[in-house]
Amino acid sequence: MLSFEQALERLLAAAQPVTEIRSQPLTAAAGRVLALAQRSTVAVPPLDNSGMDGYAVRSADVTAAGVCLPVSQRIPAGTVGTALQPGTAARIFTGAPVPAGADAVVMQELCEHGDGGVVINHVPRAGENIRRAGEDIAAGAEILRPGIRLRPQDIALAASAGLPELPVYRRVRVGVFFTGDELVQPGEPLPPGAIYNSNRYALRALLEGLGCAVRDLGTVPDKLPATRDALRRAAADNDLIITSGGVSVGEEDHVKAAVAAEGQLDMWKIAIKPGKPLAFGEVRRDGGKAWFIGVPGNPVSAMVTFMVMVRPFVLRLQGVSDVTPRAFVLRADFDWPRPDVRAEFLRARINDRGGVDLYPNQGSGVVTSLCWGDGLVINPPALAVKRGDSVRFVPFAELLT
Repeated sequence: MLSFEQALERLLAAAQPVTEIRSQPLTAAAGRVLALAQRSTVAVPPLDNSGMDGYAVRSADVTAAGVCLPVSQRIPAGTVGTALQPGTAARIFTGAPVPAGADAVVMQELCEHGDGGVVINHVPRAGENIRRAGEDIAAGAEILRPGIRLRPQDIALAASAGLPELPVYRRVRVGVFFTGDELVQPGEPLPPGAIYNSNRYALRALLEGLGCAVRDLGTVPDKLPATRDALRRAAADNDLIITSGGVSVGEEDHVKAAVAAEGQLDMWKIAIKPGKPLAFGEVRRDGGKAWFIGVPGNPVSAMVTFMVMVRPFVLRLQGVSDVTPRAFVLRADFDWPRPDVRAEFLRARINDRGGVDLYPNQGSGVVTSLCWGDGLVINPPALAVKRGDSVRFVPFAELLT
């Protein structure tokens, strides 16, 4: 049986990132993976500018509070004033370029109107309330490194640096289908012995949340020819095929045999709970192959396995450099006296006291545990936890994007 770390290492070693690059306008680039490093076309800010609404002055003209200076000009944002004459002040607004000759801006709350000018009730130091040209970004500086998923703040940074579009990798194409004659779609009558197919909608949402282009082939009958046909159709135009269920030892589970016939398959028993079985392989197609991953059929097992195993693989296919979710060390506000010999991924949430609570039912079919929680406690094999111990907590926010 593979440890969690061993299985993940094998998965990531096999992943071959897509190489095709598309140029996307900033309005369509969020969530995509940047393919090439980006440099700023300008200095940000481009000129020394005011950090306050107030008055631009020469600090040498204000050696004591109460000095009254005539106001020689008014400089709103978006305009450029003239050189400041000695012994005068310029009315200036936030973001406006500081006029030549001025070396400080006094905020308006420290000034008042006086006879023939403005009274400066503060002795400024040189450079006060002035944002220097290039203090945020120097012209030509690298602002975005390749291999990142572009966030809204990255888009804002690119825009501030004058970049109208960004080179990104094309979307990873994923084909999904689901096996099980007992599966019924939500909204349909539920006959005896049947269950609603929640994994179809969960896995689609997970993949779309990662920015994949998803092709859904629906539910496939538990027949070997039908499963092989679905694999061939999915492999034709996708980078990855994901199935749910059908990888156990039951005689009606045909996915293993179908993948072995259409390509090759490794059945991995991974020392994790929930989610012990994972099928990984490839399906042949003309001129290439599609990767194959089969996740367990139990809903919680399927989602947890996706979050901790499939997600890093998909991100690596997309060209993401860092696929490791951040974990936080928090206080356990629970007891876990009977740990499993496998690594456990326990559904949990942070409480108002800054500790972590567990959902009382950690069964692999209890989807409500995922909705109640806001992350997973990763518990090493055979480690009992006592209230007050430190545990590793990974928020769902780190596992769903």
